[in-house]
Amino acid sequence: MKKIIVFMICIAVLFVVAACARVQPEQPAPAQPAPAQPAPAQPAEEIVIKFGHVLAPTHPYQIGAEKFKELLEANAPQPVRVEIFHSAQIGNEREMIEGLQLGTIEMAIAPGPLVGFEPMMGVLDLPFIFRDREHAHRVLDGEIGAELAKNLPNVGLRLLAYWENGFRQITNNIRPIYTPADLDGVRLRLPENRIYVAHFNQQGASVVTIPFGEVFTALQQGVIDGQENSLAIAVTNKLYEVQEYLSLTNHVYGPAQVLISEIFWQKLSPEMQEAVREAAEEARDFQRQALADKEQEYLEELKRNGMVVNEADVEAFRNNVGPVWDAHRAEFEGLLERILETE
Repeated sequence: MKKIIVFMICIAVLFVVAACARVQPEQPAPAQPAPAQPAPAQPAEEIVIKFGHVLAPTHPYQIGAEKFKELLEANAPQPVRVEIFHSAQIGNEREMIEGLQLGTIEMAIAPGPLVGFEPMMGVLDLPFIFRDREHAHRVLDGEIGAELAKNLPNVGLRLLAYWENGFRQITNNIRPIYTPADLDGVRLRLPENRIYVAHFNQQGASVVTIPFGEVFTALQQGVIDGQENSLAIAVTNKLYEVQEYLSLTNHVYGPAQVLISEIFWQKLSPEMQEAVREAAEEARDFQRQALADKEQEYLEELKRNGMVVNEADVEAFRNNVGPVWDAHRAEFEGLLERILETE
Protein backbone atom coordinates (compact mmCIF):
# COMPACT_ATOMS: atom_id res chain seq x y z
CA MET A 1 0.00 0.00 0.00
CA LYS A 2 2.81 2.38 0.93
CA LYS A 3 4.47 1.69 -2.41
CA ILE A 4 1.29 2.69 -4.22
CA ILE A 5 1.03 5.97 -2.28
CA VAL A 6 4.70 6.83 -2.94
CA PHE A 7 4.23 6.01 -6.61
CA MET A 8 1.19 8.30 -6.90
CA ILE A 9 3.05 11.16 -5.15
CA CYS A 10 5.91 10.82 -7.61
CA ILE A 11 3.51 10.89 -10.55
CA ALA A 12 1.91 14.12 -9.18
CA VAL A 13 5.31 15.76 -8.76
CA LEU A 14 6.24 14.90 -12.33
CA PHE A 15 2.99 16.50 -13.63
CA VAL A 16 3.71 19.69 -11.69
CA VAL A 17 7.29 19.89 -12.99
CA ALA A 18 6.13 19.34 -16.57
CA ALA A 19 3.49 22.03 -16.27
CA CYS A 20 6.00 24.48 -14.88
CA ALA A 21 8.34 23.68 -17.74
CA ARG A 22 5.62 24.46 -20.29
CA VAL A 23 4.63 27.86 -18.75
CA GLN A 24 7.61 30.27 -19.16
CA PRO A 25 7.46 33.79 -17.86
CA GLU A 26 6.77 36.35 -20.63
CA GLN A 27 10.03 37.98 -21.79
CA PRO A 28 10.07 41.69 -22.63
CA ALA A 29 10.42 42.49 -26.33
CA PRO A 30 13.91 43.62 -27.28
CA ALA A 31 14.23 47.43 -27.13
CA GLN A 32 13.82 49.16 -30.50
CA PRO A 33 16.08 52.12 -31.28
CA ALA A 34 14.26 55.46 -30.94
CA PRO A 35 13.42 57.09 -34.29
CA ALA A 36 15.95 59.71 -35.34
CA GLN A 37 14.87 63.24 -34.44
CA PRO A 38 15.40 66.01 -36.99
CA ALA A 39 18.13 68.45 -36.07
CA PRO A 40 16.74 71.68 -34.62
CA ALA A 41 16.28 74.34 -37.30
CA GLN A 42 19.01 76.94 -37.30
CA PRO A 43 17.73 80.53 -37.16
CA ALA A 44 18.16 82.40 -40.45
CA GLU A 45 21.23 84.60 -40.48
CA GLU A 46 20.48 88.29 -39.99
CA ILE A 47 21.05 90.47 -43.05
CA VAL A 48 22.66 93.85 -42.39
CA ILE A 49 22.07 96.70 -44.86
CA LYS A 50 24.25 99.80 -44.63
CA PHE A 51 22.21 102.62 -46.19
CA GLY A 52 24.01 105.93 -46.77
CA HIS A 53 23.24 109.46 -47.94
CA VAL A 54 25.09 112.78 -47.76
CA LEU A 55 22.41 115.09 -46.36
CA ALA A 56 21.47 116.17 -42.84
CA PRO A 57 19.49 113.96 -40.46
CA THR A 58 16.61 116.45 -40.72
CA HIS A 59 16.39 116.21 -44.53
CA PRO A 60 13.55 114.17 -46.11
CA TYR A 61 16.18 111.69 -47.37
CA GLN A 62 16.49 110.62 -43.74
CA ILE A 63 12.72 110.52 -43.31
CA GLY A 64 12.48 108.17 -46.28
CA ALA A 65 15.38 106.02 -45.09
CA GLU A 66 13.81 105.60 -41.67
CA LYS A 67 10.49 104.62 -43.28
CA PHE A 68 12.30 102.07 -45.47
CA LYS A 69 13.98 100.62 -42.37
CA GLU A 70 10.66 100.36 -40.55
CA LEU A 71 8.90 98.67 -43.48
CA LEU A 72 11.64 96.21 -44.35
CA GLU A 73 12.47 95.11 -40.82
CA ALA A 74 8.75 94.50 -40.16
CA ASN A 75 7.94 92.65 -43.38
CA ALA A 76 11.09 90.88 -44.60
CA PRO A 77 10.95 87.07 -44.86
CA GLN A 78 14.10 86.75 -42.73
CA PRO A 79 15.81 88.84 -40.05
CA VAL A 80 17.23 92.10 -41.39
CA ARG A 81 18.74 95.21 -39.81
CA VAL A 82 19.03 98.49 -41.70
CA GLU A 83 21.77 100.83 -40.50
CA ILE A 84 21.34 104.41 -41.77
CA PHE A 85 24.34 106.72 -42.25
CA HIS A 86 23.52 110.38 -42.97
CA SER A 87 25.74 113.43 -43.58
CA ALA A 88 28.31 111.56 -45.72
CA GLN A 89 29.33 109.40 -42.74
CA ILE A 90 30.37 106.59 -45.07
CA GLY A 91 31.57 108.75 -47.95
CA ASN A 92 30.45 111.31 -50.48
CA GLU A 93 28.09 110.23 -53.25
CA ARG A 94 30.82 109.08 -55.63
CA GLU A 95 32.56 107.14 -52.87
CA MET A 96 29.29 105.47 -51.91
CA ILE A 97 28.60 104.46 -55.50
CA GLU A 98 32.05 102.91 -55.68
CA GLY A 99 31.29 101.11 -52.40
CA LEU A 100 28.09 99.74 -53.94
CA GLN A 101 30.07 98.44 -56.90
CA LEU A 102 32.53 96.70 -54.57
CA GLY A 103 29.79 95.36 -52.30
CA THR A 104 31.17 97.14 -49.21
CA ILE A 105 27.99 99.25 -48.96
CA GLU A 106 24.56 97.79 -49.58
CA MET A 107 22.39 100.86 -50.36
CA ALA A 108 22.77 104.58 -51.00
CA ILE A 109 20.95 107.67 -52.26
CA ALA A 110 23.42 109.08 -54.76
CA PRO A 111 21.90 111.07 -57.63
CA GLY A 112 24.75 113.55 -58.18
CA PRO A 113 27.46 111.48 -59.88
CA LEU A 114 25.18 108.77 -61.26
CA VAL A 115 25.31 110.22 -64.77
CA GLY A 116 29.02 109.30 -64.81
CA PHE A 117 28.04 105.63 -64.48
CA GLU A 118 24.91 105.74 -66.67
CA PRO A 119 25.04 108.65 -69.16
CA MET A 120 21.36 108.33 -70.11
CA MET A 121 20.42 109.51 -66.60
CA GLY A 122 21.72 112.91 -67.71
CA VAL A 123 18.45 113.65 -69.47
CA LEU A 124 16.95 114.28 -66.01
CA ASP A 125 19.46 117.11 -65.48
CA LEU A 126 18.14 119.13 -68.42
CA PRO A 127 16.44 122.33 -67.21
CA PHE A 128 12.68 122.82 -67.32
CA ILE A 129 11.78 119.39 -68.70
CA PHE A 130 9.20 118.70 -65.98
CA ARG A 131 6.07 120.83 -65.68
CA ASP A 132 5.44 119.91 -62.05
CA ARG A 133 5.96 117.14 -59.48
CA GLU A 134 3.14 115.00 -60.83
CA HIS A 135 4.62 115.08 -64.33
CA ALA A 136 8.00 114.04 -62.94
CA HIS A 137 6.47 111.16 -60.97
CA ARG A 138 4.62 109.82 -64.02
CA VAL A 139 7.83 109.83 -66.05
CA LEU A 140 10.10 108.34 -63.39
CA ASP A 141 7.71 105.67 -62.13
CA GLY A 142 6.80 104.57 -65.62
CA GLU A 143 8.44 103.18 -68.73
CA ILE A 144 11.00 105.98 -69.14
CA GLY A 145 12.27 105.70 -65.57
CA ALA A 146 12.71 101.94 -65.97
CA GLU A 147 14.47 102.41 -69.29
CA LEU A 148 16.96 104.85 -67.78
CA ALA A 149 17.87 102.31 -65.10
CA LYS A 150 17.98 99.11 -67.13
CA ASN A 151 21.76 99.10 -67.73
CA LEU A 152 22.81 99.91 -64.16
CA PRO A 153 23.36 96.24 -63.18
CA ASN A 154 26.10 96.12 -65.82
CA VAL A 155 28.10 98.61 -63.72
CA GLY A 156 27.35 96.95 -60.39
CA LEU A 157 24.33 99.05 -59.43
CA ARG A 158 20.56 98.54 -59.36
CA LEU A 159 17.85 101.18 -59.02
CA LEU A 160 15.18 100.44 -56.40
CA ALA A 161 13.15 103.65 -56.68
CA TYR A 162 13.24 107.34 -57.51
CA TRP A 163 12.81 109.37 -54.33
CA GLU A 164 12.86 113.17 -54.41
CA ASN A 165 14.93 116.22 -53.55
CA GLY A 166 12.50 118.77 -55.00
CA PHE A 167 12.85 121.60 -57.49
CA ARG A 168 16.08 123.57 -57.38
CA GLN A 169 16.16 127.32 -56.63
CA ILE A 170 18.94 129.94 -56.67
CA THR A 171 20.39 131.65 -53.57
CA ASN A 172 23.11 134.32 -53.56
CA ASN A 173 24.54 137.34 -51.74
CA ILE A 174 24.63 139.85 -54.63
CA ARG A 175 21.06 140.61 -55.70
CA PRO A 176 17.61 139.11 -56.27
CA ILE A 177 17.55 137.04 -59.46
CA TYR A 178 14.54 137.85 -61.65
CA THR A 179 15.90 137.13 -65.13
CA PRO A 180 19.05 135.54 -66.57
CA ALA A 181 20.59 139.01 -66.84
CA ASP A 182 20.68 139.22 -63.03
CA LEU A 183 23.15 136.31 -62.94
CA ASP A 184 25.80 138.35 -64.69
CA GLY A 185 28.92 138.34 -62.51
CA VAL A 186 27.43 136.04 -59.85
CA ARG A 187 29.89 133.30 -58.89
CA LEU A 188 27.45 130.41 -58.67
CA ARG A 189 28.45 127.04 -57.23
CA LEU A 190 27.30 124.01 -59.20
CA PRO A 191 27.88 120.29 -58.75
CA GLU A 192 30.33 118.63 -61.10
CA ASN A 193 27.68 118.01 -63.73
CA ARG A 194 28.32 118.96 -67.33
CA ILE A 195 24.65 119.67 -68.11
CA TYR A 196 24.21 121.93 -65.07
CA VAL A 197 27.37 123.75 -66.09
CA ALA A 198 26.19 124.17 -69.69
CA HIS A 199 22.82 125.44 -68.46
CA PHE A 200 24.17 128.15 -66.17
CA ASN A 201 26.85 129.18 -68.63
CA GLN A 202 23.96 129.75 -71.03
CA GLN A 203 22.10 131.75 -68.37
CA GLY A 204 25.14 133.98 -67.83
CA ALA A 205 26.44 132.98 -64.38
CA SER A 206 30.12 132.65 -63.48
CA VAL A 207 30.17 128.92 -62.76
CA VAL A 208 32.29 127.38 -60.00
CA THR A 209 32.16 123.59 -59.41
CA ILE A 210 32.97 122.37 -55.91
CA PRO A 211 31.72 119.44 -53.79
CA PHE A 212 28.61 120.14 -51.76
CA GLY A 213 30.44 119.50 -48.50
CA GLU A 214 32.51 122.64 -49.14
CA VAL A 215 29.64 124.94 -50.07
CA PHE A 216 28.83 126.43 -46.67
CA THR A 217 32.44 127.37 -45.97
CA ALA A 218 32.94 128.72 -49.51
CA LEU A 219 29.88 130.96 -49.09
CA GLN A 220 31.02 132.05 -45.65
CA GLN A 221 34.46 133.01 -46.96
CA GLY A 222 33.18 134.67 -50.13
CA VAL A 223 34.83 132.20 -52.47
CA ILE A 224 31.44 131.89 -54.18
CA ASP A 225 28.42 134.21 -54.17
CA GLY A 226 25.64 131.70 -54.45
CA GLN A 227 24.46 128.18 -55.10
CA GLU A 228 21.36 126.44 -56.45
CA ASN A 229 19.54 123.66 -54.68
CA SER A 230 16.22 122.62 -53.18
CA LEU A 231 14.52 124.44 -50.31
CA ALA A 232 15.00 121.33 -48.18
CA ILE A 233 18.77 121.56 -48.57
CA ALA A 234 18.79 125.31 -47.97
CA VAL A 235 16.98 124.80 -44.65
CA THR A 236 18.55 121.59 -43.37
CA ASN A 237 22.06 122.90 -44.12
CA LYS A 238 21.27 126.36 -42.68
CA LEU A 239 22.32 128.18 -45.84
CA TYR A 240 20.28 131.16 -44.60
CA GLU A 241 23.23 131.86 -42.29
CA VAL A 242 25.47 132.64 -45.28
CA GLN A 243 22.97 133.67 -48.01
CA GLU A 244 20.80 136.77 -48.36
CA TYR A 245 18.61 136.25 -51.43
CA LEU A 246 16.42 133.33 -52.50
CA SER A 247 15.01 133.38 -56.04
CA LEU A 248 12.34 130.80 -56.93
CA THR A 249 13.26 129.55 -60.39
CA ASN A 250 12.23 125.85 -60.29
CA HIS A 251 14.84 125.32 -62.99
CA VAL A 252 15.55 121.59 -62.41
CA TYR A 253 13.58 118.86 -60.67
CA GLY A 254 15.82 116.74 -58.46
CA PRO A 255 15.07 113.02 -58.38
CA ALA A 256 16.91 111.03 -55.72
CA GLN A 257 17.90 107.62 -57.06
CA VAL A 258 17.92 104.94 -54.36
CA LEU A 259 20.54 102.38 -55.38
CA ILE A 260 21.46 98.92 -54.15
CA SER A 261 24.68 97.00 -54.75
CA GLU A 262 24.24 94.44 -57.51
CA ILE A 263 26.68 92.13 -55.70
CA PHE A 264 24.51 92.27 -52.58
CA TRP A 265 21.26 92.00 -54.57
CA GLN A 266 22.34 88.73 -56.17
CA LYS A 267 22.97 87.20 -52.73
CA LEU A 268 19.34 87.78 -51.70
CA SER A 269 16.58 85.21 -52.17
CA PRO A 270 13.81 86.16 -54.62
CA GLU A 271 11.49 86.65 -51.65
CA MET A 272 13.95 89.00 -49.98
CA GLN A 273 14.52 90.92 -53.21
CA GLU A 274 10.78 91.49 -53.51
CA ALA A 275 10.55 92.67 -49.89
CA VAL A 276 13.40 95.17 -50.43
CA ARG A 277 11.85 96.54 -53.61
CA GLU A 278 8.40 96.87 -52.07
CA ALA A 279 9.80 98.68 -49.02
CA ALA A 280 11.76 101.10 -51.24
CA GLU A 281 8.69 101.91 -53.33
CA GLU A 282 6.37 102.37 -50.35
CA ALA A 283 8.99 104.54 -48.65
CA ARG A 284 9.29 106.52 -51.92
CA ASP A 285 5.65 107.58 -51.77
CA PHE A 286 5.99 108.45 -48.09
CA GLN A 287 9.20 110.44 -48.64
CA ARG A 288 7.80 112.40 -51.58
CA GLN A 289 4.70 113.36 -49.62
CA ALA A 290 6.78 114.36 -46.59
CA LEU A 291 8.86 116.66 -48.79
CA ALA A 292 5.83 118.21 -50.48
CA ASP A 293 4.19 118.81 -47.10
CA LYS A 294 7.28 120.65 -45.86
CA GLU A 295 7.86 122.94 -48.85
CA GLN A 296 5.83 125.88 -47.50
CA GLU A 297 7.29 125.33 -44.05
CA TYR A 298 10.80 125.48 -45.51
CA LEU A 299 9.99 128.70 -47.36
CA GLU A 300 8.64 130.35 -44.22
CA GLU A 301 11.65 129.26 -42.21
CA LEU A 302 14.03 130.82 -44.73
CA LYS A 303 12.07 134.07 -44.55
CA ARG A 304 12.06 134.01 -40.73
CA ASN A 305 15.83 133.66 -40.83
CA GLY A 306 16.25 136.81 -42.87
CA MET A 307 16.35 135.69 -46.50
CA VAL A 308 14.77 137.98 -49.08
CA VAL A 309 12.54 135.82 -51.31
CA ASN A 310 11.38 136.67 -54.83
CA GLU A 311 9.53 134.91 -57.64
CA ALA A 312 11.76 134.78 -60.71
CA ASP A 313 10.53 135.26 -64.27
CA VAL A 314 10.51 131.53 -64.98
CA GLU A 315 9.49 132.01 -68.60
CA ALA A 316 12.55 134.17 -69.23
CA PHE A 317 14.77 131.38 -67.93
CA ARG A 318 12.85 128.67 -69.78
CA ASN A 319 13.04 130.58 -73.06
CA ASN A 320 16.81 130.73 -72.70
CA VAL A 321 17.49 126.97 -72.52
CA GLY A 322 16.86 126.05 -76.16
CA PRO A 323 20.59 125.85 -76.99
CA VAL A 324 21.18 123.53 -74.01
CA TRP A 325 18.37 121.21 -75.10
CA ASP A 326 19.58 121.25 -78.71
CA ALA A 327 23.15 120.40 -77.70
CA HIS A 328 22.00 117.22 -75.96
CA ARG A 329 19.03 115.97 -78.00
CA ALA A 330 21.03 113.48 -80.04
CA GLU A 331 22.78 111.79 -77.11
CA PHE A 332 19.48 111.09 -75.35
CA GLU A 333 17.93 109.37 -78.37
CA GLY A 334 14.49 110.96 -78.26
CA LEU A 335 14.08 110.77 -74.48
CA LEU A 336 13.74 114.54 -74.14
CA GLU A 337 10.79 114.59 -76.52
CA ARG A 338 9.17 111.59 -74.81
CA ILE A 339 9.45 113.29 -71.43
CA LEU A 340 8.00 116.56 -72.71
CA GLU A 341 5.12 114.68 -74.34
CA THR A 342 4.23 112.55 -71.30
CA GLU A 343 0.80 113.46 -69.96
